[in-house]
Amino acid sequence: METKNQTDIAEFLLLGLSEDPEEQPLLFGLFLTIYLVTALGNLLIMLAIGSDSHLHTPMYFFLSHLSFTDLCFSTTTVPKMLVNIERRSKSISYTGCLTQVCFVLLFAGLENFLLAAMAYDRYVAICHPLRYVVIMNPCLCGLLILLSLVISSADALLHTLMVFRLSFCTELEIPHFFCELDQVIKLACSDTLINNILAYLVTSILGGVPLLGIIFSYTQIVSSILRMPSAGGKYKAFSTCGSHLSVVSLFYGTAFGVYISSALTHSSKETAIASLMYTVVPPMLNPFIYSLRNRDMKQALRKLI
Repeated sequence: METKNQTDIAEFLLLGLSEDPEEQPLLFGLFLTIYLVTALGNLLIMLAIGSDSHLHTPMYFFLSHLSFTDLCFSTTTVPKMLVNIERRSKSISYTGCLTQVCFVLLFAGLENFLLAAMAYDRYVAICHPLRYVVIMNPCLCGLLILLSLVISSADALLHTLMVFRLSFCTELEIPHFFCELDQVIKLACSDTLINNILAYLVTSILGGVPLLGIIFSYTQIVSSILRMPSAGGKYKAFSTCGSHLSVVSLFYGTAFGVYISSALTHSSKETAIASLMYTVVPPMLNPFIYSLRNRDMKQALRKLI
């Protein structure tokens, strides 16, 4: 096949979820609604936490950053899709595509680390309550956020710079609604062995270590809860973890769903729908999970409204 150097590539084509013209207005309305709900929900969470002094604790500090990350994650992909539907265009520039790849990796990685930090916070609160204030001090919380940002940024930049070395074929159609790293690499005509090894290796490490941390934290939490003498104490302890556990299940459940669907199916449409569940649904549902299951958040939202 004819190849092009990256400097000669003007644009990629995002095929989206459907090419049927009659379905485009429905898709536009659906994703505009999803994005507005995501933006409003996460902004309300951030404003409620910032305006209520009772919520200036490590748990809500991490939650406010999680809401900001969810908002940015959704903003990286959905607005471009809405613009393409409105203009009846499928194009995205080469620079825009790689920028999207970079920011998707950045915010996905950041969310991954934030969920692990929140699990550690719950572990300290339940298993070491008397030392909670000493351990989860502002310095440590800020350091965890900074470390998460640095590692996620390094990961995103590494993969993006590795794509720059690839040459691409004339066939530049991406069967997704956004530029996903795996799909961009598949379009390359040059050797992608290093890119694929790097993608699997880094994803396994940066995805596996936080997940193992979350599993370890909840193993210790469950063990500590079971040793509590009163049923009321057990319920109160577990209720503080319920929202976070729901968000973790949603995030990793959809992530594993994307991996399994891409491994088992050769249908690009099914893979695109699975990626949609991973990138769009969790940022929309997270504010509802935390506001509906958390009494302190409900009170803060009522005050804000």
